[in-house]
Amino acid sequence: MDFDPVRAKLDGRKPDGLDKPTAALFPTAFQDSPLGPIPQGWTTGCLADIGTNSRRGVQPGEIAPNTPYIALEHMPRRCIALGDWDESADVASGKSAFTKGEILFGKLRPYFHKVGVAPIDGVCSTDILVLAPKDHEWFGFLLGHASSDELIQFTDLASTGTKMPRTNWGDIGSFKVALPPKSVAGTFTRIIEPMLERINGNLYQSRTLAILRDTLLPKLLSGELRLPEAAKERETI
Repeated sequence: MDFDPVRAKLDGRKPDGLDKPTAALFPTAFQDSPLGPIPQGWTTGCLADIGTNSRRGVQPGEIAPNTPYIALEHMPRRCIALGDWDESADVASGKSAFTKGEILFGKLRPYFHKVGVAPIDGVCSTDILVLAPKDHEWFGFLLGHASSDELIQFTDLASTGTKMPRTNWGDIGSFKVALPPKSVAGTFTRIIEPMLERINGNLYQSRTLAILRDTLLPKLLSGELRLPEAAKERETI
């Protein structure tokens, strides 16, 4: 981060893209820290100070048949939108439970950069870590860092295993960050939440349209179903 709002105030400029109440949350000076200059009033810490690894293991017999199941192959690279999942009917081993809004982090081969926000409640592979903020205000801050190139590079270097390198919450949680006051973190979370809701809405719409396509297209091609216009044309002919 370059702390543009603070630098703008130091230069006597209005911070770009911020309304007055949001701009007022940022100070007009920097202070020294182990991470270098940070805004006055901020502190230094690590992701474990504001986030946790939610460990809720479940066995196959405890999982309802229609429960959504997310594996690493369902997660796109470098995209926080998770629109693909299966049902847990064929799950044969222990999994991790997650709830809508928690952050899923692919720990196997972290350089694949598979990090996203759960759009539903469900279960996931144990090669996926379930992350959550300690307080809701920190959600946006945790998501921003968890999906950043810097953290992915950090976990890749710290991961263990040659053929199948894996990272863990200990490494992720130790990632050092500059921590803003909770008021700043909470404002950021409130700004991005409507964006995430819109993403989820688009995901549900896309899945619904895909189900309709897969259901109707074979019947249209086989002639089992006919479009009203096409049926009328045939009757006229």
